[in-house]
Amino acid sequence: MSTIINGLDLEMIEKAGNAIREGDLVIFPTETVYGIGANGLDEEAVKNVFRAKGRASDNPLILHVGNFEMIDMVCKNINSTEKRLIDTFFPGPLTVVLEKSDLVPDAVSGGLSTVGIRMPNNEIARSLINFSGVPIAAPSANISGKPSGTCVSDIDNSLKDNVSFVIDGGSTLVGLESTVVRVVSGVVNILRPGKISLEDFIDVGFDAVYDENIFNDVKFNDKVMSPGMKYKHYAPDVKCLLIYSEDNDKFISKVHEFESNYNILVVCREENFNKFKNAISMGSSLEEISHNIFHILRELDKANYDLVIIEGVKKKGLGVAIMNRLIRACSYNYIYIKK
Repeated sequence: MSTIINGLDLEMIEKAGNAIREGDLVIFPTETVYGIGANGLDEEAVKNVFRAKGRASDNPLILHVGNFEMIDMVCKNINSTEKRLIDTFFPGPLTVVLEKSDLVPDAVSGGLSTVGIRMPNNEIARSLINFSGVPIAAPSANISGKPSGTCVSDIDNSLKDNVSFVIDGGSTLVGLESTVVRVVSGVVNILRPGKISLEDFIDVGFDAVYDENIFNDVKFNDKVMSPGMKYKHYAPDVKCLLIYSEDNDKFISKVHEFESNYNILVVCREENFNKFKNAISMGSSLEEISHNIFHILRELDKANYDLVIIEGVKKKGLGVAIMNRLIRACSYNYIYIKK
């Protein structure tokens, strides 16, 4: 394994791109989270990504493209709404599920006839893809079930041992994986919420809805169109409980009830940091929380507490994506306190 410390070292990125094309794995940054990538047209290389992560084979991967010509290579029958999504939001933190071409191996799509396509808004990622000359199939760089990596130091060493190159591009900007959508009858269905929200689609003239499963525990035998919908995800080993109320006093009061009975750690907004005996601030704004939350979830397993209570946020805008991740991180242990 070689580590590229200066993420913009194009000579080294070209070497990493050659490794991708030849079937090796590479860890690289995007604007959302770090990915572990393989040649998306090489079925055996893609299977090695699943092996490295311990990922179920029916959990589809996203194909990352570096230019618009690559989309035409791996997809077909793109309709007018899908094209408008691509023109509006690419490059950026959006994945669009499209009908795949015959070039895309079934291993990438989990046996589906569709595949998620994304063009990262990150110079390192796009340079790597374009130097490789192939779309890169890449899930988040984490052991399956664990929080995604938002900086190189957070990525498991066991994962790094399975790749040829690790490209260190510093801390990612967004901190949550991309929004994943599928167009159905002209309507944008949000399968996995992310930085680009329902309101963002509506603001530029799309009809958009959230998929009914974004807060549900999808059953084992159910087919899913998007990563992050079905299997245990984002979860630390320590038991976690998510609590939310629009009435902050009620939230604080409920946490104090737990403090009187358990040795707890509270992960909360900066405004509540001094209200509890043991607390970690996840930031004030939704953007700060989005950026920080995966790193905090990874740190929780280093703490010795009976229970971790995580403060929820309002399910609006970016808050929907944050709550989607937190509910799964807490294994659906969730208390909502009415105002």
